[in-house]
Amino acid sequence: MVAGPDILVFTSTYCTVTISETFGKGRIMSDESLAGLHRLAHRRRRGLRARGGAILAASGAAATAAVLAAVAVGGPAAAAGSPLRQLAEAKGIYFGTALTQGNLSNSTLTNVAGAQFDMVTPGNEMKWDTTEPSNGTFNFGPGDQIVAFAKAHNQRVRGHNLVWHSQLASWVTSLPLNQVQGAMETHITTEVTHYKGQLYAWDVVNEPFNEDGTLRQDVFFNAMGSGYIADALRTARAADPAAKLYLNDYNIEGENAKSNGMYNLVSSLKSQGVPIDGVGLESHFILGQVPSSMLANMQRFAALGVDVAVTELDDRIQLPASSANLTQQASDFSAVVRDCLAVSRCVGVTQWGVGDADSWIPGAFSGFGAATMYDQNYQPKPAYTAVQTALGGSMGNTVTVTNPGARTGTVGTAASLQISASDSAAGQTLTYGATGLPAGLSISSATGLISGTPTTAGTFNVTATATDTTGASGSAAFTWTISGGTTGGTCHVTYAKASEWAGGFVANVTINNTGTATINGWRLTFTFPGDQKITNAWNTTITQSGTSVTGTNLSYNATISPGGNTSLGFQGTWTSNDTAPSSFSVNGTPCT
Repeated sequence: MVAGPDILVFTSTYCTVTISETFGKGRIMSDESLAGLHRLAHRRRRGLRARGGAILAASGAAATAAVLAAVAVGGPAAAAGSPLRQLAEAKGIYFGTALTQGNLSNSTLTNVAGAQFDMVTPGNEMKWDTTEPSNGTFNFGPGDQIVAFAKAHNQRVRGHNLVWHSQLASWVTSLPLNQVQGAMETHITTEVTHYKGQLYAWDVVNEPFNEDGTLRQDVFFNAMGSGYIADALRTARAADPAAKLYLNDYNIEGENAKSNGMYNLVSSLKSQGVPIDGVGLESHFILGQVPSSMLANMQRFAALGVDVAVTELDDRIQLPASSANLTQQASDFSAVVRDCLAVSRCVGVTQWGVGDADSWIPGAFSGFGAATMYDQNYQPKPAYTAVQTALGGSMGNTVTVTNPGARTGTVGTAASLQISASDSAAGQTLTYGATGLPAGLSISSATGLISGTPTTAGTFNVTATATDTTGASGSAAFTWTISGGTTGGTCHVTYAKASEWAGGFVANVTINNTGTATINGWRLTFTFPGDQKITNAWNTTITQSGTSVTGTNLSYNATISPGGNTSLGFQGTWTSNDTAPSSFSVNGTPCT
């Protein structure tokens, strides 16, 4: 998984663009998950690390005892019904969370973590820059504290991670290429041996793919080619034959070019007899965008003879979150859990973080948050109840939404549609929501009536959802084609540095649609005033020629409704001048 992805937001014709550099020297991504940013967010919160000695195998008995004492205070936040871990275990899967060393001093957080989850993933404590900050000097103290917490709460641990291009100690990238393989094998062997017999699984190689399904050309690829992955897996298996070995990545949840690349790699590894036990689907989602092909994608990996797991689940919402947003989030979480339960080789689901208060999302995506099942006070949200219901299987209510079929309309002509739904349980109050509506239309959360006057032409993929008071939900998907009108726009772009260090930076960009028409597909252009070079990006595809930069939308963020925005980010290098750009255009139109 990632500590925290860096983020850029770009929009189209009538829009605002905001770029802000994020904390830490994390990598940048193009996926909606932007997984790297959340790792960065966790890096920002972690404390000082011990660095002396050849091997700092642990922080010592006193430190571990202090951690366990700190997390033993108080009781879990109120949540009706059986805890998630109990319900999941009854279904033959696990339900986990991610913890960092800094989380262990928060008794409210740890009470929930201990009571609700039966699998723990360390947010940063087992990554290379923590465990081997200098060549041959190992520090396992922070990771040992996470393992101690898990053991005290009868939880298992997923090791995260052994080989990753981000949060990689700088000495590794400085090595001559003919020394990289030896350094990698020594690192894997030493760390896996330290935790031998204590961990359920390892994310052996993390985020190896580009968005187009090709392998990243990081230091490991440059030194060994694609064979570094097989070598890493074999080395980990030799160090701990009992641990499950995973490849983990983001934006591979549905069927697409990137997941095809992972599928082909796993198929090839299996045919060569390379030890590979599972594929981790990170699952950093945007509200209402859980891929419809997720179940089929899980099934095709399982058919290769490997397990699948949802490893870093969250579902971010543009703040402030409305009741309709929380209803949709409940539907999203439920869909993910139900997809997992439908695949015999899906072994479990892990939420990245315990609650909204410790989530990496707000620090990575400006204006977004509320991405977990627990609110800022660690009280359960509708998504928690929806997951309970999904894990309860047939014991849950069934909500059925009547599909209205394909709809048509005209720009400037009022339109309305009543969404109808039924519940298998009597006396339930339904709350309605809809995603993908044509610009100018909205849905009443209380009645399910969609109404308004369309402002933009196009064909829109609409999903209408109804959720009852237990969190059970149903949905119906249909198209709504609006004719007439144009697709112009005006925009405002914001660029903000999230972090900057000697020779590097992370920036976030937000594109705001300040016009009255929807932006359908966007191309952001700007010129750097300095000598910046972009090395990685997320939520956009970036091309750079000299100081001129062009960012284009991805498939999931092409549309920006009037008054809406989209965000993206990137990481880059600079030598003498990191002055932020001040002029932006979207689809050729200058933005304010």
